[in-house]
Amino acid sequence: MPTYNELVGRRLRSIRRQRGFSLQEVQRLTDGEFKAAVLGAYERGERSLSVPRLHRLAGHYDVPSAQLLPPDPRQRAKASSPEHITIDLTRLDDIGGAESEVLERFLSAIQVERQDFNGRVLTVRRDDLRVLSRLIGSEAGFSATLAEVQATEEDETPTTL
Repeated sequence: MPTYNELVGRRLRSIRRQRGFSLQEVQRLTDGEFKAAVLGAYERGERSLSVPRLHRLAGHYDVPSAQLLPPDPRQRAKASSPEHITIDLTRLDDIGGAESEVLERFLSAIQVERQDFNGRVLTVRRDDLRVLSRLIGSEAGFSATLAEVQATEEDETPTTL
């Protein structure tokens, strides 16, 4: 079981990579405030990051500070419960039709609202999708569309905690 520092480190590395930065680029971006070696130690969980430094790093990454912290494990258990469904966002381009356009707009709105920077998978409440299928007017067709984009456990990565 990873330590909390390791979970924070994984999240730091994930966000840095999503932003397309190397450790050296972060050092340059921050005018040396975050040395590459120290940032690497944070990412490996070898050093603890203070809240003020975490806040400044989030500013350099242009993400909310909370995005640099791993989610509460209780939320992870809740998200994987049967009332939630995980969507593989990379499969959205493979489907077509009016239902998929509505689904893409709906999921995009959720991503913006949550400030989700992963871009690969998104967990949503099953009830929200049921309501969406009723609005579309074709529950059977929508269920088939949804089945095409539902993620398997191997699609989820540790950084999505």
